[in-house]
Amino acid sequence: MLAIPAIDIYEGKVVRLLKGDFNQIKIYSSNPFETAKSFSQNSFPWIHIVDLAASVDGKISIQKILGEIKNKTKLKIQFGGGIKTYESAKNILENGIDRIIIGTMSITNKKDFEKTIDEFGSEKITAAIDVQNEIVLIKGWTQKSQTSLWDHIDYCLSKGIKHFLCTDISKDGTLEGPGIEFYKKVLNKYPQINLIASGGIGSVNDLIELEKIDMHACVVGKAIYENKITLEELKKFAG
Repeated sequence: MLAIPAIDIYEGKVVRLLKGDFNQIKIYSSNPFETAKSFSQNSFPWIHIVDLAASVDGKISIQKILGEIKNKTKLKIQFGGGIKTYESAKNILENGIDRIIIGTMSITNKKDFEKTIDEFGSEKITAAIDVQNEIVLIKGWTQKSQTSLWDHIDYCLSKGIKHFLCTDISKDGTLEGPGIEFYKKVLNKYPQINLIASGGIGSVNDLIELEKIDMHACVVGKAIYENKITLEELKKFAG
């Protein structure tokens, strides 16, 4: 299992939310590049970056930060937040981002979602499935869709998608442990997918438990910034 350090960016700062609530925001650094550089120096191959404001309003504003990280480190970037049209996906991918995370667009703008897959290939895309009670939430978790987790995985699979970032919103930012039983349920039904866990990871033991159920990868954010997991410990899962 691959551990992917996460950087959530809001107003140019590294932050974390609690359960996706913008009213419960904590700032950890005012320099996202230095944070990313520390992950690169510790030999992590991938980094997960989210433009939090763009996830709500669709206006990506951190291209300069992304470019600096891409040009000055060896990190591969998985980026999400604000990719709601084919044009925004094209712009990000043509600027060297390795993989984009698409959530809302795959629900509300299937035409552009499918056009992006057709042009750039499914390997360049991670489908974000942010769930609460097995219903997919969209627009930075601020709106509930009418789509179930299972129907959406079926749809994405039919379009060739293999990478799925599945966030259990009820766990996100809590450090209380990931939804192991939930992820087991998903993997039992879809053993062929590359499932990436997100939300709730708070200890090395959580990583061990995820590895036991053959999770493809996991995104780790708050546990790093709250010193619940050291980079030395996390490096054991760096691939």
